Amino acid sequence: MQSRPAPRADLYAVSLARDPDFLRLLAGSHARLVGAPLLPEDARDDEARARWLYEAAPFCVLAHNTDADPRFIYANRAAQARFEYGWDEFTTLPSRLSAEAPDRAERQRLLDAVTRDGFIGDYRGLRIAKSGRRFWIESATVWQLVDEAGALHGQAAAFRDWREM
Repeated sequence: MQSRPAPRADLYAVSLARDPDFLRLLAGSHARLVGAPLLPEDARDDEARARWLYEAAPFCVLAHNTDADPRFIYANRAAQARFEYGWDEFTTLPSRLSAEAPDRAERQRLLDAVTRDGFIGDYRGLRIAKSGRRFWIESATVWQLVDEAGALHGQAAAFRDWREM
C-alpha cells in the first residue's frame, strides 16, 4: 500500500487568503477592539467579502500567528505588492523580517503595546520590502486577533498610507 504525503502546511495557508472564517476573525476582532469596521459593511456574504479583502482592497492587511517567532499567516494582495512577496513567501516569513534589524526593537515595543492594550491606532513605522526598498507605513492600526471566545490567534495590521524612504 502506497502512503500519501502529508498535506503541506502552505496548502492550508493558501485557503486562508479567501477564508470566510478568517475574515470573521480579522473583521470581528477589529470591530470589538478598535470599535470600527475593518471593511465596508454591505450585503455581500462573508465569502465575497473575504475574496474582496484579499484580492481588491485598496489597503494593506497583514497578520501573524502566536509562535515564539511569529510568522505571517495572511497578507492581502495590496500588502504583497507593497512588501514584494508572493503569498507562498509571505506565509513562511517571520514577521520580524518586515523591519530592518535596527528597527526591530521599535517594532517589538509596538507589538508589546498591542498585547497590553488590545490595539494601537495611528502607528507609523519604517519597513523593508523584499528588494531592500525601505518605506514608512503611516496611520496603521495594529490589533490582537482574538476570537469571540477570547482565544488569541495572533496580531494583525492594516494601513492605507505609506511613504517611500
